Amino acid sequence: MWADDSHGQSEQPKNHWGQPQETAESAGPTDERIVVDEDWKARVEKEKQESQKQRESSPSAGEGDPPLPPPTLTGLASSFSMQALAALGLLPDPLTGKVEVRLNRARHLIDTINLLYEKTSGNITPEEKQALEQMLHELRLAFVQIQSAQKRSS
Repeated sequence: MWADDSHGQSEQPKNHWGQPQETAESAGPTDERIVVDEDWKARVEKEKQESQKQRESSPSAGEGDPPLPPPTLTGLASSFSMQALAALGLLPDPLTGKVEVRLNRARHLIDTINLLYEKTSGNITPEEKQALEQMLHELRLAFVQIQSAQKRSS
């Protein structure tokens, strides 16, 4: 034992300058050296690709949350159309399950679809144009019929 080793600690190995030599047990995380070679890069890339394949093939984290198709103009308009149909009382409200006629909401949604149609005019495909025109025609017809029925009943 050394004279200054009053706590009963064992002697630590010293390097040739007399300083304590670090052992594998005492080496900290900053002393670790990462050697990057082509084999390592290839392994990391392979693991990344396998992980990506696994994510794509396995169901998403939420079983009730399947992947969705890419957004489209007709998809957006269809969403507004379904909400308008619910507001017209032709479908149950998806949140409450009740069938209620809410003409102001229906008018607003139909106007929103019309806004999309007008603002995208000249930038949409003939199929998208036809789909929007068909939606607007059917919704406007249903709106007028329900509005007339309400006036007759009151």
